[in-house]
Amino acid sequence: MPRKGMRSLCFSPKFSSFSSSPPSRFASPSRFAFSPSRPSFSDSVMDRTLELAEPIIMKWNPDTTTFARVTSLFYENRREARDFIKTINNLQKAMHFLSTENSSSDKLVRAQSLMQIAMKRLQKEFYQILSMNRAHLDPESVSTRSSRTSTGSSTSDYDDDDDDIRVANESVSEVEDVSTGAMADLKLIAECMISSGYAKECLKIYKIIRKSIVDEGIYKLGVEKFTSSQIHKMDWEVAELRIKKWLNAVVTAVKTLFNGERILCDYVFASSDSIRESCFTEITREGAMILFGFPENVAKHSKKSPEKVFRVLDMYAAISNNWPEIDSIFSFESTTNIKSQALTSLIKLGEFVRSALNDFESVILKDSSKSPVAGAGIHCLTIDAMNYLSILADYSNILSDILADSPPPAKNLLPESYFGFSDSDESPAPAISLKMAWLVLVLLCKLDTKAKYYKDVSLAYLFLANNLQYVVVKVQTSNLRYLLGDQWLTKHESKVKQFASNYERLGWGHVIDSLPSDPAAPVTHEKVKEYFKKFNTSFDQAHKKQAICVVPDSKLRDHIKVSIARKIFRLYREFYNAHRQTMERERNSISVVRYAPEDVGHHLSDLFFGHVDSGSCSSVESSPSHSKQPRFRRDMRY
Repeated sequence: MPRKGMRSLCFSPKFSSFSSSPPSRFASPSRFAFSPSRPSFSDSVMDRTLELAEPIIMKWNPDTTTFARVTSLFYENRREARDFIKTINNLQKAMHFLSTENSSSDKLVRAQSLMQIAMKRLQKEFYQILSMNRAHLDPESVSTRSSRTSTGSSTSDYDDDDDDIRVANESVSEVEDVSTGAMADLKLIAECMISSGYAKECLKIYKIIRKSIVDEGIYKLGVEKFTSSQIHKMDWEVAELRIKKWLNAVVTAVKTLFNGERILCDYVFASSDSIRESCFTEITREGAMILFGFPENVAKHSKKSPEKVFRVLDMYAAISNNWPEIDSIFSFESTTNIKSQALTSLIKLGEFVRSALNDFESVILKDSSKSPVAGAGIHCLTIDAMNYLSILADYSNILSDILADSPPPAKNLLPESYFGFSDSDESPAPAISLKMAWLVLVLLCKLDTKAKYYKDVSLAYLFLANNLQYVVVKVQTSNLRYLLGDQWLTKHESKVKQFASNYERLGWGHVIDSLPSDPAAPVTHEKVKEYFKKFNTSFDQAHKKQAICVVPDSKLRDHIKVSIARKIFRLYREFYNAHRQTMERERNSISVVRYAPEDVGHHLSDLFFGHVDSGSCSSVESSPSHSKQPRFRRDMRY
């Protein structure tokens, strides 16, 4: 029916509740043949409701007045806005009441026309509130308001004397008041439209605006959707930048963006569980799937190598640490696929890490460099591998989860009592401890092989002492200590001393043997002369050979020097003091007694600083065909 005809019908006297009504089509002709029928109770209720509703609804009809077209009802007069909602609710109740009594009543047509005008008004108001309050209804404001509301009672008990803080709090409170008011208005409108049968129109507006906010938030956080082909072709430097952006974004996305959206959706559509579920799911699904799908894409399609494992562990930790919030926010049945995507990413990231650790072991085993390190110093493989493992140990909690289900190294491959912890069937060792111990053992076995490339056996032992000391110190000063245990450290510190002792015996033993076991015992003049010459020759040879040696670790260096000095310097000093006067009578005594005890001490104290930088992994021999050492270093900690 045209609106003009409807309006004239509404105010027609013959349909007024105060005038006589036309004969009822349902009246009995025998009983009421000579008197007009009275209006039913439902008709009277509807007449009264229409009489009250029409002026309020028509005042805000955007199609009839410029005022209604340009003015916001909820912004202009909140009390009138609430009366408007109350009027619509009363109209809807009256329509329902009348439809049960007389579903063909003309008053229902008139009421439905008013209801459509009112719903059109509410759609406009709903859109305006959502649009005009984007800043106050952004997920951060909503989530912050929710957290502050929950903690407000505890902070209100304290007196704040700082004016700046008070002003800031008042400013925050003002913003929160606007946010609270807008949320309350949205809830009021949503409940009214849903109860009036206009849920579809309400949700359409809400989903369009709120989804745009979520999608915009994901974009601003730097999270983009990539195909598997794009990830595969992407340089690692570029992929690492993308991962870094993702890591910075995921906490904000979960705890602010999605959490704030869930809070707002739950509040506005509190009257209907199904509506708030479908609404929240549709708004967040696309953004959440992009966010939680990125780690899986990287894990499955980026080229695998050991040095990439740290970024992958960072992503695993980000999802794992935020899982309680993810599980809570996406708790609806319709958001199960979002949580499944997050779990799938965890699984794929874990597979990547396990594969990378196996690759790391393989790189150690396949290292084919045969050139001895200059000065029997620390091998590049030792430095890189232990730096790699010490950083891995910082992820011990995450690695424990990842390695929990992986098969441990076969026990028959491990030396008896190798670990500093129990590893029995009754009390199995943690998987991560077994894995780390195994990788260190693989490295030490490879170093044993490389020590054989030294032609001088004494240098081979010094090489082993230097490298094992580096391993021990790395374990002591990192979280590896807690994974391998104090007993492991004690055993390997003892091995370092054993290697050092073997080096002393083979490298300096002939110097000690050049002197008599009892240096103060009386011997002939010729015998004394022979002892001095023999010492000079052996000491010169040993010092010349050992002068190029390096011991980078100061503790080990001092230990070796003190041990050598205690044996050589003490023995030579006693012999020198006992037979010095005898040799002074010799014509060419200077050529025979070339070293005073102090000279020997100075020569020994200058040892093991070498002429090469041990940290540079220099080799005695180098050639263009020398294989490049593997690099596991993580240049930066994130």
